[in-house]
Amino acid sequence: MISKTTTIVNPQGFHMRPASLMTAEAAKYASTITLVAGGKEIPANSLMAIMAAGIKCGDEVEVRAEGADEAAAVDGIVAFIESGMGD
Repeated sequence: MISKTTTIVNPQGFHMRPASLMTAEAAKYASTITLVAGGKEIPANSLMAIMAAGIKCGDEVEVRAEGADEAAAVDGIVAFIESGMGD
């Protein structure tokens, strides 16, 4: 397992569109990807779990991945978050 911490830069945080795009991004990888924010572990492939977490702009998120392509998965998800998540 590897992980990396990043900060949410999208002004609206994880609302419906970025959460939906996150699940699509996570689906590109074979690894199990988990977001850790506010003491909660959130599966990156679960739209409802991401929405329920209430992750806002400025929140720190740890991206964890475990599996065959874990390094690529962490790098891809971190790049997605740091790009503004499609907004």
